[in-house]
Amino acid sequence: MAAEAEAVKAAGPAIDPMKQFTVERLFGEGAIHWYTPTNATLWMGITILAIIALMVLGTRRRAIVPNATQSVAELAYGFVYQMVKDVVGKDGLKYFPYIMTLFTFIVFTNFLGLLPTSFSVTSQIAVTVTLALMVFISVTVIGFYLHGLKFLGLFWVKQAPLALRPVLAVIEVISYFVRPVSHSIRLAGNVMAGHAVIKVFASFAASILIAPFAIIGIIGIFGLDVLVSFIQAYVFTILTCVYLKDALHPSH
Repeated sequence: MAAEAEAVKAAGPAIDPMKQFTVERLFGEGAIHWYTPTNATLWMGITILAIIALMVLGTRRRAIVPNATQSVAELAYGFVYQMVKDVVGKDGLKYFPYIMTLFTFIVFTNFLGLLPTSFSVTSQIAVTVTLALMVFISVTVIGFYLHGLKFLGLFWVKQAPLALRPVLAVIEVISYFVRPVSHSIRLAGNVMAGHAVIKVFASFAASILIAPFAIIGIIGIFGLDVLVSFIQAYVFTILTCVYLKDALHPSH
């Protein structure tokens, strides 16, 4: 009995909740390089095809009375357009295509990651860091391009007492450079946590006594994960709008 217990312990849990986040080669074996086709590559490609199917093919035959596909596409377009207009202002609408692309990519990858046997691309910190750095670098370049050195006024709090301004400036600079870290970890962490919890509940489904409660838990967490998938895409996008507003209006 002791030997069997040790063997089970060595084998580890029947279901590893973190295994689903492993990037694997699509073909063959060996090391993974930047050019190697992986499951992450596959699902990013599927995401792009799904976006094209909805936003391009789905609206190809536009009508006054829209069908279901056109309605969803128009709803997404109007939602992001109004967000940019409300947060950034009318002068931020020229950057709407970029922000719309970010939103659709994240929301599609989040929802596709909920499909059985799929791979959640946004659970990978490399993906979310890349998205966050693209926003950070773009916003910084826009700020200096439009305002020059006056963009540094973003870090100088004029409303504060003069003695506190240098201290606040240091805090603002640190806060500014932490943006891509929090921007990326928030998205990856929330997506990964939801998927991992579902796997944990699934591991209890093997027991006849616990299975009904495990299934109820899986359904509840899955419903919460659906909400998180949209909310995290929304949070990432609206923070992008807030950062863009700082670049366009650094004195505000």
